Amino acid sequence: MTQLFLVRHGETDWNVTQRFQGQSDVPLNENGHQQAAAIAQRLAAEQIHAIYASDLSRAWDTASAIASHHEIDIAAEPRLREGSFGQWEGATYDELQQRHPEAVKAWHEDLGSFAPPDGETLHQLAARVASFYEHIQTKPQDETVLLVAHGGSLQILICHLLEIPIEKFWQFNLAHCSLSKISIYDEGAIINLLNDTSHNFE
Repeated sequence: MTQLFLVRHGETDWNVTQRFQGQSDVPLNENGHQQAAAIAQRLAAEQIHAIYASDLSRAWDTASAIASHHEIDIAAEPRLREGSFGQWEGATYDELQQRHPEAVKAWHEDLGSFAPPDGETLHQLAARVASFYEHIQTKPQDETVLLVAHGGSLQILICHLLEIPIEKFWQFNLAHCSLSKISIYDEGAIINLLNDTSHNFE
């Protein structure tokens, strides 16, 4: 059995203003750094054998806060990056509806195959996340592996593990610096904890 710990990155200013971040390298804001410190303290006593993080700074800095409590090097993993929204990045949903109403309509009608200009489809995001998971499966069993990434890539991973259509990814809510725990068996995956943020209120 392999244990996966999933942590979404801390908050950024673009999260506050509800702007599409995608693969734009937006840093953590002050609150995001505080959230990262809280999840790092939460995981300080856990035995973690490996840490993988998206190489975007908001995820990498969150992972670095956690790794500071463990003698483990972080492995940069571009396949865990957020989905690319291309030319939509930096805009809010309301702005996109005003500027590109037909494109937003097409996106809602075909979540899996629609790509914003210069962006990627949900299926492309799912393919790289699945490729990364195949790598995880080569690791020895009975290890705890921490993944620090983004809402979209982690939601897609959960869908993949539970064999749920990726178009249902939005039904899993992952708050900033939330902790989820999933046990991986030969027969399938079991969610033991999902979207826990209790450490932020201690």
